[in-house]
Amino acid sequence: MNYRTVIMYVEIGCFLCCVCGWILVCSTMPIEYWTYSEVASSVLTSAHMYSNLWKDCTSDSTGMTDCKGFPSMLSLQMYIHLCRALIFTSIILGFFGAILALVGMKCTKLGGSDITNARITFAAGMNYLASGLCAMFAFSWYGNRIISEFKDPNYQEQKFELGAALFIGWGGSTLLTAGGLVYSIFAGMEGCQSSPNDQESLVSSYGAPSPDELEPSKQEYKQPPSPLPDAEDKKIESSKPLTKAYSKDEYV
Repeated sequence: MNYRTVIMYVEIGCFLCCVCGWILVCSTMPIEYWTYSEVASSVLTSAHMYSNLWKDCTSDSTGMTDCKGFPSMLSLQMYIHLCRALIFTSIILGFFGAILALVGMKCTKLGGSDITNARITFAAGMNYLASGLCAMFAFSWYGNRIISEFKDPNYQEQKFELGAALFIGWGGSTLLTAGGLVYSIFAGMEGCQSSPNDQESLVSSYGAPSPDELEPSKQEYKQPPSPLPDAEDKKIESSKPLTKAYSKDEYV
C-alpha cells in the first residue's frame, strides 16, 4: 500500500467523521431539551419545564404540553443571540467544507492534479475546523451560563439543568474539530508546502517512475552499424578534399 492509498483512506475517514458531526450539530436546532427543570407541585402531579434557543415549554404528568415562543428578539439576553449566530455559522461552514472535500478528495478525481486536490482538501479541513470550533464555543457558552446560574445562591429565578441537546452538540462539534484538524494536517503537508520544484519528488513518492527512467541517456546511445560497409567507405572518400594540383596546360 503506497502513500497515496493511505492518504485516500484517511480522507474518506475524516469526511465521514465530519459529516456525522455536522448532522449532529444540525439536529440540535429543533431539539427542545437544551435546558430542563422539574417542579413538583404536589405528590401526584409534577411539571417539567424545558427550553431551547427559540421557545419555552411546560409539560405536566397528565400529558399536557404548552410551548410559547420568545415574544421579542430585542428582549432576549445577548448570549442567546450569539449562540444562534455561532451555530448557524457552524452549519454553513460545514456545508461548504463538505463540497470542498468532495471536490478535493483523491477518490473522486474532480480537482485536477494531486497538488490542486491537496490544497482544496486543506481548504475543506479549515472549514470543518472553524465549524467545529464555532459550535463548541456556542454549546460551551450556553452550558456554562446554565451551570453558573444553577450554582449561584443569589439567583432567585427557576434554575435549570443541562439538556440532551448540549451533549449531542458537544459530540458533533468534537467530531467536526477532530476531522477538520486531521484534514488540515495531512493536506497541508502535501499541498501548502509544495512548490513547482519539488513536484517531481512528490510524484516519485507515489511510486511513479522518474523522467530519467523514462528517457534513455544520451551518453549511452550509440548509432547502430550500417549494413552496407561499402557505402560508408564511399561516403568517407567523397568527403575528403581534393588535394591534386592541375597545371594550366591540362585545361587546354
